[in-house]
Formats: sequence, C-alpha cells, structure tokens
Amino acid sequence: MVAGAVPGTAARLVLATHNAHKVRELRAILDGRVPGLEPDAIVGAGQLGATEPVEDGLTFAANALIKARALAAFSGLPAVADDSGLCVDVLGGAPGIFSARWAGTHGDDAANLALLLGQLADVAPEHRGARFTCAAALVTPDGFEHVEVGHLVGRLAIAPRGTNGFGYDPVLVPDGDLRTCAELTPREKNAISHRGQAFRALAPAIVAVLSGRTPDLA
Repeated sequence: MVAGAVPGTAARLVLATHNAHKVRELRAILDGRVPGLEPDAIVGAGQLGATEPVEDGLTFAANALIKARALAAFSGLPAVADDSGLCVDVLGGAPGIFSARWAGTHGDDAANLALLLGQLADVAPEHRGARFTCAAALVTPDGFEHVEVGHLVGRLAIAPRGTNGFGYDPVLVPDGDLRTCAELTPREKNAISHRGQAFRALAPAIVAVLSGRTPDLA
C-alpha cells in the first residue's frame, strides 16, 4: 500500500506551491483520471503551513526532488513539486536553474528579461534558439520517487510581446507559431507548455499513488 492512500478514506496529495493557480492546474490534469477524486484531495503547501526548503540542486530534477522530499516528510502525504526555467542555446543552457534570479533578485521578471535581452542584443534570429524546461517530481513518505521532464522549444524574440503569462513568456516564441507565450491564451499555452507536458507525463504515477497502488513505470 502506498502512503497517502488508505482504503475507506480519501486519498490526498500535496503540491509544493503557495500558488493556488498551480493547484487548480494539477487538479485539472488529474480530473477524470482518478475515480472519485475529491475536489480538496490536492492541496498546496501553503494550506499546510509548510516552509520552502533551500533549492541548492544543480539541475531542475534535483531541485524538484528537494522540494517534494521536504514536503512529503513534513506532511506525511505524497508530494509533487516542479522546477523550471529558460535554457538559451547560445548561453550554454543558461539561465537554466538560475532563471528566476538571473538579474540578481529572485522573481524580478522585468530585470531578468532586460538582462537576458541585453546579453543577446547582437545575436542573429537564427541563433536565438531556446526552450523552457520543467522537471516534475513525485515523492511518497515511504520512499517512492519519480521525475518526468517536459520542454517547450522555440526561439527568443527581440523584445517582449504580450501580457499573458509571467517570467520569460513575453520573449519565447514556440516553434510553429509567430506569437510569444505571453500572446497565447492560457488554454493554448497549457496545451503545449513544458510544465503541462511534465505533469501529464507524471500523472499515471500520481494516479497509481492516489489509487493505493505502487506505480508501474516499466
């Protein structure tokens, strides 16, 4: 029996975020995949009063696992966490895991964008390839761990465009489109996003855990 799924009781899962939007997104991904899944079966770390661990991993997967392990230990529930960022070809994959603090202050989207575009000012359009990458991790209190990775490949615009999204969305143009991620509708972005890909790939393992089974990843 997997921890967090007890016969006769409602299975629960905690997501390592204080962002209610991300909790709703995961609920939507799992909707219909877990019979009888209660609306409040998936909760955010903020609802449990969990603190955020130090993310000192060297990869997206390592940081996702750090967060999921800490939350599973704190809550005694299966925990899901993700880590993501922008990887630019000519920068050797940077900003990568440092995406949120590329300009020095964590979460300063405007400064991060300005610095990145300044660094690429003389780079020709054909060399502005980049991708969003997301690693999503599932950890249970009894020690099961699994990570899935998703990518959204595209190229970087010369200047920010669009008002949807956040972070580097205004500068990444997905392959096959002429719009930046910030010019896509939320539905369009979710359908192709790196985060959506990673969580959809992780969904079968989450479904197994919530159903009381040990995931079969063969």
